[in-house]
Amino acid sequence: MSAVAIVGDGQLADCAGENLAGECAVIRLTGFEEGVPLEADLILLLKDEWRPEEYEEAERTLRQAGVPWIGGYVAFDKGVVGPLVTPGKPGCSQCADARRLAAGHDFGDNREPLMSLFAHGVVPRDPAASDWGILQMGFLVAREARNVLTGAPARTDEAVYRIDLKTLESTRHRFLPNPQCPYCGGLPEDSPEGARIEMQPRPKLDADSYRVRPLGRELTDALAADYLDERTGILRGKYLDLDSTFANVSFWQPTLTGPEWSGGRGHSYEQSGYTAMLEGLERYCSLTARGKRTAVAGSYRQFADRALDPRKAGLYEAEQYEQPDFPYEPFDDDLVLNWVWGYSFGKGRPILVPEQLAYYTASGGESFVMESSNGCALGSSLEEAIFHGILEAAERDSFLMTWYARLPIPRLDPESAGDPELSHMVNRLRATEGYETLLFNATTENRIPAVVAVLRNTRPTGANLVCSAGAHPDPVRAAKGAICEAAGHVGYLSERLKRERDEIALMLDDPSLVGTMEDHAALYSHPQAEERFAFLLKSSAPPRAFGEQFERRKRSADLTDDLKSTIAVFRELGLDVIVVDQTAPEIARIGLHVVKVLIPGLLPMTFGHQLRRLNGLERLYRIPTVLGFAKQPLTAGRLNPYPHPFF
Repeated sequence: MSAVAIVGDGQLADCAGENLAGECAVIRLTGFEEGVPLEADLILLLKDEWRPEEYEEAERTLRQAGVPWIGGYVAFDKGVVGPLVTPGKPGCSQCADARRLAAGHDFGDNREPLMSLFAHGVVPRDPAASDWGILQMGFLVAREARNVLTGAPARTDEAVYRIDLKTLESTRHRFLPNPQCPYCGGLPEDSPEGARIEMQPRPKLDADSYRVRPLGRELTDALAADYLDERTGILRGKYLDLDSTFANVSFWQPTLTGPEWSGGRGHSYEQSGYTAMLEGLERYCSLTARGKRTAVAGSYRQFADRALDPRKAGLYEAEQYEQPDFPYEPFDDDLVLNWVWGYSFGKGRPILVPEQLAYYTASGGESFVMESSNGCALGSSLEEAIFHGILEAAERDSFLMTWYARLPIPRLDPESAGDPELSHMVNRLRATEGYETLLFNATTENRIPAVVAVLRNTRPTGANLVCSAGAHPDPVRAAKGAICEAAGHVGYLSERLKRERDEIALMLDDPSLVGTMEDHAALYSHPQAEERFAFLLKSSAPPRAFGEQFERRKRSADLTDDLKSTIAVFRELGLDVIVVDQTAPEIARIGLHVVKVLIPGLLPMTFGHQLRRLNGLERLYRIPTVLGFAKQPLTAGRLNPYPHPFF
C-alpha cells in the first residue's frame, strides 16, 4: 500500500487526512524535527497559516531527501495548493512563489497580513475565512495525492491552485520554472564560447518576408498557455484599446520597478495580441540577464584588449555628471563594472560589453549611463533576431539624427507608393481622427530605408503633433509601422493634454521637466511646441515619390544573406555590429531568440532630456554633410536644444 506523510496539525491537514484515510497509509507529523519520513511515497506539507521561511526550509530538506511533495497553506483569506515538487525536476515551490509574488502580494489594499508578515514572519488565517474553503482545499490536496500515487497527471505539476476562502472561487494558474531559482535552477556561467555566433542559412517564408517562421497564429495558443496568466504569468493583464484608429493590444509584466508594458498595433486585435505578447517576451529577456550568470567584473583598463570601449556607445557630458543628484557616475578607465560577453562581427570574435549596456535594468557595479531597449529584438532564429535588432537601432538613430541635427529631410507622397493599405491608413486617420499624416525619408548613410511619421491634428481639440519612426528594407512597411505606432498614442496624449495642459506648458520653458518617455511625446501634443518642427514642416518643396527616394531592393531567398550584406555595409562605414544573446530559457523552450544589438556610433535612444547621451558620438556632427544637408560639420552649439518627440 502506498504511503502519504501529512506534515501539519491544523484544519487543512485534518481535512486532507480524512479524505485519504483508507486509500493509503497516512503518516501524521507536525514537523521534520525527527527527520524526513523516507518510507512515504509523497509528503504533504499543509498549514493553516503561511510562514514563507518554513516552506523554503522544506524545499531544502525534501530536495536533499529526494522525496516528492505538495504544499498547501492559508494566507489570510486565500488558500494556495501546489505545486507538486519532484526531485531533480525544475519547477519548485520557490519558483511558484517567485512567479506569484512578482507583482507584489495577493492581499490587495489590506495591510494587516503584510504587517504580520514583516513583524512576525507569518500571515495568519483571516477569522472570516470560510471553513468550507478549507474543506475545498482538503479535497484538492487529496485529489492531487491520488493522481501522484496512481501515476495520473498531476494538475499541480508546474501549477498552483488559488482558492478564495470567502467566495470559494478556485482558479488554477500555470507557472514556468525559474532558471535563476537557487533550488532547482542552474544557469550556465557567461563565457566567450557561449557568445560566439556562427551564422546558418535561414530560408525565408518568401522573398518579400524577413521572417523564417510565422510569428503569429500558430504561436498564439502556445504563447497564451505558457506565458499569460493573471497571477503567475510572465505576462499578466491584457488591455484592448477599442477607441484607437487601429487595433491596439497591451500586456503588462511585473518588474522590480513596476509594471512594464508591451504593445501590439495593427489592423486586427488577433494580430496585435500576438505581437504584444512577443514584444513582452522580448522585454522580459532584455530587462536583466536571465539566460546566464554574469561572471566578469572589473575596469575597462583591465579588459581593454577584449572589451567594448563604453565611450564609443555615447556618454553624458561632464556638466551633466556634475549636476546635483545626477544618478550616474562619470566613466573612466578604472570604473568597476559588470561585463557580459557579446559577439563583435567587426572583430570576428567575442567581446566584453558593459552589462548595463546589454540589459536595460541591469544592476551591479557602477552605473554610468541609462540604457533603453533600443536594439533589442526577438526572432525565431538568432539570425532573424539580429536582423530586426539592427533595423530597430537604425530606426532610432535616423530619428534622432533628424531631430538633433534638424535635417530638412524630404517629405514623401503616400499615394506614390501605390499601396492600397498605406493609402487606407492615411485616409482613415484623416476621416476618423482628423490627423494629417506627414511622412519623411530619414534614411542615413547605412541605406536602410527609414521613415519618420508626423501626425498633425487638423481639429481644435486633441494632441497636436504625434511622432514615430520605422525602418525596414521595404520603405512602405517602414511607413506603415511608423504610422501604426504614432496612431496608437493619439488617445493617451489627447487625454493627457486635456488633463495636464498647464503642466505640459511648463515643459516648453523648462526642458528639465521632461523626465519620462511619455513626457517627450506629451510636450509636442501642446500646440505651442509646433514651431520646433519648422525645419520639417515649413518646407515648400513638393512631396517626393517613394520610387525616386529609395533604392530598389535586392531580393534574397535567405535571411542570412540579407543579414550578412547589412553587416557588411556597416563594416564599410567603419561601424561594428555587436550582439549580446539575451535569450532566457523560458523563451528558448518554444524556439525563440532575443538579442541586443549595439552599433557603437549610432545615436542611442534616451528618455529624460537631462539624460541624452551625445558625448563621443562624432558621427552626429559629420553625417549631415555626408547626406548633403550641410556644407560643414555641425558644432555642438548648432544642435537642436529641445527634447526629442519620440514615444
